[in-house]
Amino acid sequence: MESSSIQDSLANVQAKFKDIRKLLNDHKKLSTENVSYKIIYQVIDLLKSMETKMIKILEDIPEEEKENGILTLAVIHLYLGMLHVDTEELKPGEEQSMKCIKLLKNKELEPAAILPVLNALNQLGIIWSQWNQLTKAKEFLIQAERIYNDFKNQLETGDDDSSKSPVINMAQILGIEEFKDNQSPRDVLEKVHTLTLYCLAQVYGSLKDHRQSALYCHMTLRRQLGENKLTQDLDYIDWALNSATLSQYFMENEGFSQARHHLAAASYILQKYENILKEKTEENGESEALTAEWENFKHRSADVARCWAKYGILLMSLSKQRLLQRSESEQDDDETDKESKLNTIGDLRFDILEKEIEPIANQITDKYLLDFDDARLVFLSVLKWLEQAKTYYTLENHASDYVLIVQDISQAYKYLSFFEEHEDRQAKMHRRRINVLEDVIKELNPQYYESACRQIWLELGETYSDILDIKLDRLRSSDEKPTAQALAKINHLAKSAIKNFQAFLNSIQMRNSNSGAEFPAEVMQSALFSYFHLGRLYNKIVSVDKTIQLENTQNSYNAYKFVVDYCDNYPSAAEVMKVELNLCRELVNLLPIKLNRLRERDN
Repeated sequence: MESSSIQDSLANVQAKFKDIRKLLNDHKKLSTENVSYKIIYQVIDLLKSMETKMIKILEDIPEEEKENGILTLAVIHLYLGMLHVDTEELKPGEEQSMKCIKLLKNKELEPAAILPVLNALNQLGIIWSQWNQLTKAKEFLIQAERIYNDFKNQLETGDDDSSKSPVINMAQILGIEEFKDNQSPRDVLEKVHTLTLYCLAQVYGSLKDHRQSALYCHMTLRRQLGENKLTQDLDYIDWALNSATLSQYFMENEGFSQARHHLAAASYILQKYENILKEKTEENGESEALTAEWENFKHRSADVARCWAKYGILLMSLSKQRLLQRSESEQDDDETDKESKLNTIGDLRFDILEKEIEPIANQITDKYLLDFDDARLVFLSVLKWLEQAKTYYTLENHASDYVLIVQDISQAYKYLSFFEEHEDRQAKMHRRRINVLEDVIKELNPQYYESACRQIWLELGETYSDILDIKLDRLRSSDEKPTAQALAKINHLAKSAIKNFQAFLNSIQMRNSNSGAEFPAEVMQSALFSYFHLGRLYNKIVSVDKTIQLENTQNSYNAYKFVVDYCDNYPSAAEVMKVELNLCRELVNLLPIKLNRLRERDN
């Protein structure tokens, strides 16, 4: 084939991309799936026809003239791969993407090849992820990351004119005008790389490598800020939610400084978005679309508030654990472990937001709490955030979430009580827990909210027991004879705790009518602990009536005996209840003596 004829054929193939671009633009505008898929298949047919022609052209072109044709064919393969994935045809998508990669082998760092190669590698990473072949997906994405870094290093050490783009857009490869998307080829390159990092974050997360996932999540979020410069191109809600979610990883690994930074960034971005919505409302008035945006903003603001609350609650909890550590040497070892664990990922921050978010971050400490004053400040912040979350997650519209928020409030009071030295004030904090939990459980139907009710019954049982212990400790430390009022209070607390533990056990046994059957794994430990508590609580009830004493002692014996028998029948339970089981065995031997004495007195 003559050179002029080859060039004409190549020009004809490239010209068809204008028709394809128009069809793809129509595809984006249409929301009807059937019509949209019809357009995609039209484009696929056009591209396959072009693929066949390009392969034929390349057979007739001298080797030294093939470069443009190879690039054009590579881009055709890339488009075909992407469109096949859009129609959920993953195998053809994988095959076409691999053809693109193979055609451009050893050309990856060339200005015209870099974008097709990175796009194809990203596509392969996505495809293999969908096939749940995560290691394979990671290999393609790591390759894309490496090629990008090599290309950038090449630019930094090269002599290219910075006024000219060293990256060639795929539109230029196809010989058509630049697409009207206002993005320079360099901007496109950066967005493609951001997608690589985002996909790596997802893949590492699925591989349970949470450290690497967190690192790539942060890199993605940081690049999104830099690329969009806080313009409306940034998806504010999505960015804020991802930053707040990432904070959970840091706080769970005791990286409170990093967690606080990411939460403050999330709150700042939400504030920026709220200002945008206010401007829209002022300029355009209310509309259905704007109402939906406001609703989404309120929803996600509540979610970020809950993440802040989790931060505060976890800080209180870990501060309590830290103060309870007995051995100073163990504490030193533990601190060393924490330090090395955090240093492996580094101090990840958003430098572009540092000054703006400082006032938000400073509303709560990132240091361990040492005393009541420290804990109280955190506690008040936690309550503020949870009350904010409750404005969206109401009992009427979001009952399950509302219950979780109430449980968080209870936990905040629980941890604050640890730092309180005065017993009366400790008891008041536990009483507040009881009030908020009882207020919500009376509104719940146990049939529909079984799991939530079980959790609350357990927590109420434990909270009544905590107050009971405070009251009993006070009586033991006093030389005075307990008043009838004090004894009545003790009995009320014991019976209230029993009532809630029994409600929990009843909810399990209603589902499991065979009393000798094994508990479901998810409730086994809680059930046995409930029986252990019942054994202890029946023994705490004070009565001068010998019949009632006998009944309570028998109930106590029955509860302890149940734990012993269950652990004998199911050895795996004995492992879970090691400490309590020894005490149960001891009391099962001792209580019959007490029962015999009570019976003898009656006689």
